[in-house]
Parts: sequence; structure tokens; C-alpha cells
Amino acid sequence: MAEIALEKAPRKAREVYEKGMASFERGNLDYAMDSFLMALELCPELFRARQFLRAAALKKAKSQKTSIFSRAFGTLGGSGAILKIQTLIKKNPAEALRESEDLLRKDPLNPTFINIATDAAVAAGLPEVGILNLEIAREHIAKDAKTIERLAELYTEVNRMHDARLAYEELVRLKPSDPLALKKLKDATALDTMQSGGWNQAGSYRDVMKDSKQAILLEQQSKAVKTSRDVDNLIEETRAKMEREPANINYKRQLAELLAKADRRDEALQVLELAQQATGGADPQIARLISAIRLEQIDSEIEALKSAGDQAGLDRKRQERADYLFQDAEERVQRYPNDLQFKYEYGVLLYERGMLNEAIQHFQRSQQNPQRRIRSLYYLALCFKQKHQFDIAAEQLERAADELQILDDTKKDIIYELGTLYEAMGKPDKAVALFKEIYAVDIGYRDVSEKIEKTYRKS
Repeated sequence: MAEIALEKAPRKAREVYEKGMASFERGNLDYAMDSFLMALELCPELFRARQFLRAAALKKAKSQKTSIFSRAFGTLGGSGAILKIQTLIKKNPAEALRESEDLLRKDPLNPTFINIATDAAVAAGLPEVGILNLEIAREHIAKDAKTIERLAELYTEVNRMHDARLAYEELVRLKPSDPLALKKLKDATALDTMQSGGWNQAGSYRDVMKDSKQAILLEQQSKAVKTSRDVDNLIEETRAKMEREPANINYKRQLAELLAKADRRDEALQVLELAQQATGGADPQIARLISAIRLEQIDSEIEALKSAGDQAGLDRKRQERADYLFQDAEERVQRYPNDLQFKYEYGVLLYERGMLNEAIQHFQRSQQNPQRRIRSLYYLALCFKQKHQFDIAAEQLERAADELQILDDTKKDIIYELGTLYEAMGKPDKAVALFKEIYAVDIGYRDVSEKIEKTYRKS
């Protein structure tokens, strides 16, 4: 059972999910969780519904401030459900996964609930759900070597080798004298190197090292393709793979990347256009790669104009780059209307051009992407601020701040902007309280030092 995108889910599941999102936005967390669970009943593979189900449960748990003791009693009270899930994992993994959601809804940070839910997800063939559970545990619970190790193993299972490598590095920091952890880190590092270099078809290190010719190719790839001879060898090898498996789109992407590294960008674009034709234009990764290579071409021309000292030509070429970025983003949104990442990127460009209403429309959709939700809310606030709709802008930032647990750079940006909005709304006390939050941890952030010291001088 593989995860599916929202646009591919059954219509009824999408409708119920949208109701859940509306309730989530209004802060009606119980109804939101009911809706997300119903959407998962209709379509268990709808990963986005599960992400926001967790987000709602976390938000509710944060407001209730569950103690260690109440969590222990919760585990005891859930012992019957845990035994039931353990039995179902062997007989009916899908039902076990459904039952485990009830436990995580009650307490998404209970380690026992997280572990049993992860067992159920893996048994049901949804390792990404297990990863979601363990990532939450890693972020919100004290560092635990077993959790990190299992997370690394699941990253490896789904071929997310860079994430696996980082997890194993964390595991080694926790268990520096564990030889098995060190070995796993070494293996993950090798696979990450291959994957980042385009060898993502390899099942294991041994698969790639079947013969000496392949070993030479791997060595060349690990050197970040430093010589033209290395590039040529890798290009020819990839062309041979394409001939053996002409329907394999991954090989076309790999070949295009290698041709681009060899400064043979026109050839790379030809390969990608063939790949786009083969997929009927349905692969957004190909579209993104085409855009990246075309931008490389323009950037190369910009560098040449800089070297030649042609300022007029340089200004024209920079404008051409900006126009291409905008037009390309617009075309991608039209071609892939359900890709929320593309909507976010286009929204940023619309905002930068002062097209605020159009930008708002796209950010209102892109906030449904969990990876882009916070930044979408941030940009929504900036748009409403530009329109002098300060109260609506503040609502977006309050929502975003509430969902962030750590005062990192993103949350600093959000709190700062919220403070400036309170200033504009004539609420100086609220503004100063927010600026103090930043001042207490980062005195050098923007002009918070000046703002706080000015406040003290007045008093």
C-alpha cells in the first residue's frame, strides 16, 4: 500500500479532508481530527491527511500540557488497545494502523503509542507513516537512540539516504563506541554519495560493485565528476542503460544531469523534452530540471557579460532571467494545478511583483502543503500588511507562531513581523512583548535591540 497525493485520492476523501482543513484553520481541533480520520477511512494512503491529523493532535496536546505522570497513566489505560493492535498487526495490519490512530490522537507524544503505531504502519506497507511518527518523537521527546536508529532504518527502506545518513550521524553521537552504529553510518554515507550523484537505482553498495567497470564508474561519481573523461564515461554508461530500458524515465533524468554538468545543456534539454513527451508532461520533476538547466544557461551568459564589462547587455540579461523565472513558474502552475509547491513558488514571485491579490490566492492554497504551510502563512501576512489589512495579517502570523515549537530563525521572522503589525495597530505593549522574546535569545536580530532599549529609555 503506497502513499498517494491528494489530487489522486477519491473525491469523497478529498471533500472530507478539505472540511478537516477548514476546521483546523478555525481551531476546531476535535472536528478536524474526526474529518482527517474519516478521510483516512476512505483512503488510508492519503498521507497529507495523516500529517494534519498529527498536527492537530500535537496542537491540542500542547494546549493541554500533558505531564509525565498523566502520560504514564495514559499508557496504562491504553494497554488493552495496545494488545489489540499487536494482535491485529499479524492478522490485519490496515486495521491495526486504524486503531493506532486513536491512540496517537489521545497522546501523539506517548513513546509507547508511537512505537506501536510505527509497527502497524510498517506492517501495513506505509513506512512513510512510521517515519512521520518517529520524526515527531525525535523533535518533541528527549533524544533516544532506539528511536533514531529505527528512523534511520526506515529512511533506508524508502531510499531517503541523505536523511538516513544524518540520522546515523546522530546515532553515533549518542553511541560513539558502538561499532555497528559506525558501520551503518559508513554504509549510509556511501549510499548517500551514490544517490546524490545519480546512482539512485542501486539497491545496495554491493549491487553497484558487481564488476570492476562498475567500480570505476562509482569511483568517478564519488569524485563529484572532476574530469571530462569521468563525465564522458558516466554519460556513455547512462546512455547504455537507456537503451536497455528505454521506458525508464530515471535514466533520462540522470543523463540530462550529467550532460548539464558537462556544459552540454542543449543536449540535456533535448533529453528532458523526450522524457516529458514520454510522460505526457505529467512529471513535475522533469519540469523542475528543465527550468534549472535553462537558468544555468542564462546565468552562464550573465557571467560572460560581466567578464566582458557589457553593462547594458548585463541589465537586459538579468531582466530576461527575472521574466523567465516568472513565466516558467506561471506555466508550471497551469500545467500542474494540484502541485502546492509550485503554487507557493509562484506566489512568492507574485508578491515580489506587487500582485498581492493573485499572490494571496496561491498562498491560501499552498498553506495546505505541510512543508510550505508556515512560509505560506508568513507571506499571506506580508500581503495583507501591504494592503493595510493589519488585523487579517496578524491572524496569519499568530497561527504560524502557534504551530512552531522552537524559536528558530523562521519563528523570529514571524514574531518580528507580528510585532510590527501590533505597532501599526496601536498595540505597543503587545509589540514590545514579542520583541523581547527575540531580544532574550538573539540581541543582534534586525533592530530589536534598538526597539527594546528605546522602550527602556522611555520608562
